Amino acid sequence: MKDADIVGQSLAEVLPQTTKYWFQIPHLLRLNLILLVPLLSSAVAGYDGSLMNGLQALNQWKDYFGNPAGALLGLVNAAQSAGSVVALPFVGTFSDKYGRRVVLLSGIIGVVVATIIQATATTLAQFVVSRFVVGVAGMFVVQPSPMLIAELAYPTHRGKYTSAFWCMYYLGAILAAWATFGTERYNDNWSWRVPTILQAAYPLVQLAFFWMVPESPRWLVAKERTEEARAILAQYHAGGDENSPLVSREISEIVQAIRNEQASASVKWSALVATPGNRKRLFIAVCLGAFAQWNGIGVVSYYLTLVLNSIGITNSFDQTLINGLLQIFNFAAAVSAALLVDRLGRRTLFIWSGIGMLVSYVVWTACSAVNNEDNNKAAGYVVVVCLFAFYFHYDIAYTPLLMSYPTEIFPYSLRSKGLTCELLSIYGSLVIAAFVNPVGMENLGWKYYIVFCCLLVVFLAITFFFFPETKGRSLEEIAEIFDGPQAAVDVDEVEKKTHYADKLHTEVA
Repeated sequence: MKDADIVGQSLAEVLPQTTKYWFQIPHLLRLNLILLVPLLSSAVAGYDGSLMNGLQALNQWKDYFGNPAGALLGLVNAAQSAGSVVALPFVGTFSDKYGRRVVLLSGIIGVVVATIIQATATTLAQFVVSRFVVGVAGMFVVQPSPMLIAELAYPTHRGKYTSAFWCMYYLGAILAAWATFGTERYNDNWSWRVPTILQAAYPLVQLAFFWMVPESPRWLVAKERTEEARAILAQYHAGGDENSPLVSREISEIVQAIRNEQASASVKWSALVATPGNRKRLFIAVCLGAFAQWNGIGVVSYYLTLVLNSIGITNSFDQTLINGLLQIFNFAAAVSAALLVDRLGRRTLFIWSGIGMLVSYVVWTACSAVNNEDNNKAAGYVVVVCLFAFYFHYDIAYTPLLMSYPTEIFPYSLRSKGLTCELLSIYGSLVIAAFVNPVGMENLGWKYYIVFCCLLVVFLAITFFFFPETKGRSLEEIAEIFDGPQAAVDVDEVEKKTHYADKLHTEVA
């Protein structure tokens, strides 16, 4: 695939030409290894989601906390999302003011502290409080990470790396699912305390290597620390060559883009609705966050045990095994899509995903009805197959693109605020779904799935008409799609000004 098809013609012109693979180039290998630290942030969120599925399948956990059900079970699951919503008004501002690194570090430490509270819980109230704290701290981990990745990644790697970010959600889910499967045979409280303790595993790995992670060059430029930004880009994109044409082009685009945005006062929250382009960005981000939770995924991501119970699979061994296999399947599907995102494009994946989820859910609903009315075991097994099919189609778009797509469509000065709005949509939807889903499943059974079939039709239509393609453009060039040709960065003119300023600085020195 040509570089111009990935990053656009402007950056492709200055990319170093080589016959080596990226892992054979020391500075690119080092950068991609360092980016694994923020990449693991979504694994922290993924662990929590799968952990609750696993714990709800354990009789030891249910007995210890008095078999919570209905609205009470909804409260246990919603506590984490509620904590995330509380943190959202602050985390975006902190990311812009103090930098991506500081916010990420505070979140990592917070999750470790919350894990200690949760693992030592002796009452359901303490368990709920710990999950609330996990939600608050987890947001400080999740919110700055995709921005740090997008703003540090090598141009030709950005699409794949940002798409891989939310795929790591399933890396956390895999560990949680198999930890609960492995401890299911224990006859004491360690069956649920051990998986809970392991929630600190990924944050501790991040903490161990955090010192290697540099700050975002775009944040440094915004804080008028351009030379530091140039040094970071030179070190990781050009092997230390600050005179590299690629580094000069990147700095020029970043400087000009940020100047344009700041000059138009687009750094305020009101800027999100100030122009038609920004309103469209916000609409897409909010829709994407809501779609990701109300397309039916919430029923199985937190209440898989209820789904399996409804089709007669009630044994805790079988439930934890299915949960474990499902997470491995999800990870494979999501990573495959992330690797193909530059080739297939974002829009294609969204539309394919929408059609596949709709078909899967319709068949799922029909077979659930047959199983419920006629006690047809074959129909019950088809539901399990549909569950995997639904997840596959969810994974090819909503997992790799949930955070990367909004990260791409928002310009620098609105990126943090835009992601905050999307996360508010995600976790606000989660809070509502956490209460509604168990009640709906309990009172309506398989008929509750009809709601999601209808919603999927609406979501597919909105996706088709409003989600644009962004592949083949740099972060700065994507602005043209929303704001028109006047948003394009005049790179040649900026480079002339930058070159003149450097020359003048040298002469004065």
